Amino acid sequence: MTPAHSLPDSATEWWIYLGAFALYVLTRLVLAWRQAHHDGADHPVRAAFAEEEPEESNTSVALGSFRSYRQLAGFVGGTVAIVLVATLTDGDLRLLLMCTVAPLIVMALAYLDFRLARTARQRAARSFGGGRRGI
Repeated sequence: MTPAHSLPDSATEWWIYLGAFALYVLTRLVLAWRQAHHDGADHPVRAAFAEEEPEESNTSVALGSFRSYRQLAGFVGGTVAIVLVATLTDGDLRLLLMCTVAPLIVMALAYLDFRLARTARQRAARSFGGGRRGI
């Protein structure tokens, strides 16, 4: 039996975790900037930083902190893929796959989160705009 590690042992592992988080945040900011630029915002960078999270939906209660089944499946599938790469490979192949597969999975999850937030914002804007037509 092997004991579980509570925290990373080396600085390299910490940089890997921080890099994955930074890649996620950077991907979300770039996607938000592109959307604001496409929508014709005066200051797309400010709009990207001012992006608000959508209001919680009723499905988030059933799925824990995930907003949809796609988000849950993406997280579980990404985790399984990374664990399989880490356990079934060794040496240079592991390094190569972890440097390509893990960032792609992180960016895909950031894109999925961005799409869910964008859809919720559009739905809220339509319902808000639809209620004002009758006035």
